[in-house]
Amino acid sequence: MTTTTTPPIDSNEIKNETAPPALPPASPKNSWYDILTGAQMLFVAFGALVLVPLLTGLNPNVALFTAGMGTLIFQLVTRGKVPVFLASSFAFIAPISFGVAQWGIPATLGGLVAAGLVFMFFAFLVKINGKHVIDRILPPVVTGPIIMVIGLSLAPVAVGMAMGKESHLAAEHYQLIIISMTALLTTLIVAIWAKGFFKLIPIIAGIVVGYALSCFYGIVDFQPIIDAPWFSLPHFTSPVFQWQAILYMIPIVIAPTIEHVGDIMAISAVTGKDYTRDPGLQRTLLGDGLATSMAGFFGGPPCITYAEVIGAVTLTRNFKTRVMTWAAIWAILMSFVGKIGAFLSSIPTVVMGGIMVLLFGSIASVGVNILIKHKVDLSVSRNMCIVSLVLVFGIGGMIFNFGAYALQGISLCGILAIVLNLILPHQPNSHLQSNCQQSIDQ
Repeated sequence: MTTTTTPPIDSNEIKNETAPPALPPASPKNSWYDILTGAQMLFVAFGALVLVPLLTGLNPNVALFTAGMGTLIFQLVTRGKVPVFLASSFAFIAPISFGVAQWGIPATLGGLVAAGLVFMFFAFLVKINGKHVIDRILPPVVTGPIIMVIGLSLAPVAVGMAMGKESHLAAEHYQLIIISMTALLTTLIVAIWAKGFFKLIPIIAGIVVGYALSCFYGIVDFQPIIDAPWFSLPHFTSPVFQWQAILYMIPIVIAPTIEHVGDIMAISAVTGKDYTRDPGLQRTLLGDGLATSMAGFFGGPPCITYAEVIGAVTLTRNFKTRVMTWAAIWAILMSFVGKIGAFLSSIPTVVMGGIMVLLFGSIASVGVNILIKHKVDLSVSRNMCIVSLVLVFGIGGMIFNFGAYALQGISLCGILAIVLNLILPHQPNSHLQSNCQQSIDQ
């Protein structure tokens, strides 16, 4: 299940395939075809990969480096059996942005290191209790409203950026609206009507068209790109461990954990192999945790399994993990090209704002879809109470102030939903319905 991205190929549809596709014939080890295919996989993930650092104030070159290193770590932990690429989930955009504004980048990175430890904790739970423990702790009635809050809480930010508020760009208001809405429209058109490979890159298409229009209106400053060196070490940042930032970031892992489980099940359906058994969900979660903590130590966004690349794997039918190894190597090499970071930083905020309007709305839609898909009955009092309180607390901005630490936003919603689900009694009819649904699923 994906929670914070909108992959061009629906993971739920992938999982419902009746027969696994035939594996392609083996090719020579480390062939040029694999190297070029690895670059293609990185291109698919590139738009969403760099979007997270650009929106949160982190360095895009560092994000490329940590995505590549995180993928290699994941492959080492999973024994090179799962053909996926790791990069940041959109679920982390809101908490990272808030953390940077509240405590600064180093303290936020310390919280991300701790978030990686939570992934490892879930891996330990799966190891000792089986893979269904995740469903028991984080059922749809918990994850659905939390994901909705993640998307809806970002709505004012997306609209503000799309309108050019506080952008200080030398353009008229109507020009900024034209740029942002054109980028949005392009992303919509590519996501809905494009075919084949182009359907996998709606974000890149929106950025390209929006950037070209920004150049036409003369609001792009090319001087930093000209001045940037071709070769430059990424600007790594060391984390600082501050308990307020750590406590805030830990509950954020709820949504990406559900996303991870869905992605692993989706790629299993595509390849015809059950990766939840071999190498095991405990190993894939451990790989995400180690990669996320590593990224925090270097100054990058969290690294988890990436839904866009699952779509690329489905389209190309290339199931070789060494292709993802080459994608990781390409990402690491590109992180040392100074002009790439300068170019990415030159993208006007209105372009990103237009894409964010669709992106954050789609996150909320995924949360709604989780409730519908799993038939969460909101006429049942306990379900209605959980969903209602989470939505109002999250969107309304409820804050529990404990002096030096304030519990609010997604962290508050995550804790509230889990606690309510544990303490509120199951009504007889609701419990019976749940058992019937489990029987059907089995």
